[in-house]
Amino acid sequence: MNEAWVERWNDRYSTEEFAYGEQPNNYLKEQLEKLNPGKILFPAEGEGRNAVFAAKLGWEVSAFDISLEGKNKAFHLAENNHVSIDYQVGELETLNYQPEQFDAIALIYAHFPAAIKSSFHKMLSSYLRKGGIVIFEAFSKNHLDYLARNEKVGGPKEIDMLFSVEEIKSDFPDFEIIILEEKEIELNEGLFHNGQGSVIRFVGQKK
Repeated sequence: MNEAWVERWNDRYSTEEFAYGEQPNNYLKEQLEKLNPGKILFPAEGEGRNAVFAAKLGWEVSAFDISLEGKNKAFHLAENNHVSIDYQVGELETLNYQPEQFDAIALIYAHFPAAIKSSFHKMLSSYLRKGGIVIFEAFSKNHLDYLARNEKVGGPKEIDMLFSVEEIKSDFPDFEIIILEEKEIELNEGLFHNGQGSVIRFVGQKK
């Protein structure tokens, strides 16, 4: 991943205020509360709001991001909430996660660069045990229309970084689909997710 991409996220997470707030994503919260705690992985976890929430529910939490500033904020948030999380900085292929290590993987607005996003999904799937759960929420390809009307809702401006139902089916072929839908939602998450947007939501169980 190029240095400009790393610098972009370090810059976003370098302020005192949390870019996407300190509270967990609503969909993640709703789905995670249905599950028994186990081991969970949060890719592209940023400032740690979702990882810290999971730890408070009793999950053994692993997370990673390319941003050192994000990790620093996440550790600060975890300390304030009296929980601990394992948080690594680096690209996925350089980290030492193991096959079938996790009971759940939460992909919340994990918009990887277009050239690698599908291969990352497949690599992440290998780290999930059979019967494990993926929880996914991210902007759909139709979100560009919402972004054009309101930049405050946030999200990538490159259509190839956005998702479709068909793409999720292709990226996660070995999963039983529990939920897979495109939906218009209202976001109110910190500084950068505010307003109506179009998202893909997916909950799948690995066969």
